[in-house]
Amino acid sequence: MQPMKPDIHATTVLCVRRQGHVVMVADGQVTLGTTVIKHTANKLRKINGKVLTGFAGATADAFTLLERFEEKLKDYSGNVKRAAVELTKDWRTDRILRRLEALLLIATDEHLFLLSGTGDVLEPDGDVIAIGSGGNIAQAAAEALCAHTDMDAESIAKAAMGIAAKTCIYTNDTLRMEKLS
Repeated sequence: MQPMKPDIHATTVLCVRRQGHVVMVADGQVTLGTTVIKHTANKLRKINGKVLTGFAGATADAFTLLERFEEKLKDYSGNVKRAAVELTKDWRTDRILRRLEALLLIATDEHLFLLSGTGDVLEPDGDVIAIGSGGNIAQAAAEALCAHTDMDAESIAKAAMGIAAKTCIYTNDTLRMEKLS
């Protein structure tokens, strides 16, 4: 008999790029099984004032990956695309890293990337990307707002996360935000 390992649901992270501004926003909820453990977790980081990162999944795993990403950024002279690809290669092939359970969003004023341990470095066709339990809801809401309103990136991100928080039980409305202009 295996011990019960409760599912941890821990996030919605959304990134919107619009009119020269990039906004990444994340909720603060961490849920263990059917219990909300924390409402104010910080799942966003800004690197060198030029790169936004957000994560969903196991926190310790995500921190390990973010540290590796920062090292790759230094190794490749700030080339975010190359650093993302090299981190993902390591993540996929390294015996220890490949066991890490997280997803990363990386954003600059030029690029949006979703990185996974399955070897994916995904760049969306548009200017919106999201991860986490309520990610699909937040992304759909943000894309609709981008297409049908004149709202700025920050307003779109807040409104879309509000929709996700009302719909996804693993997402709350305690938001943290990072911006690039």
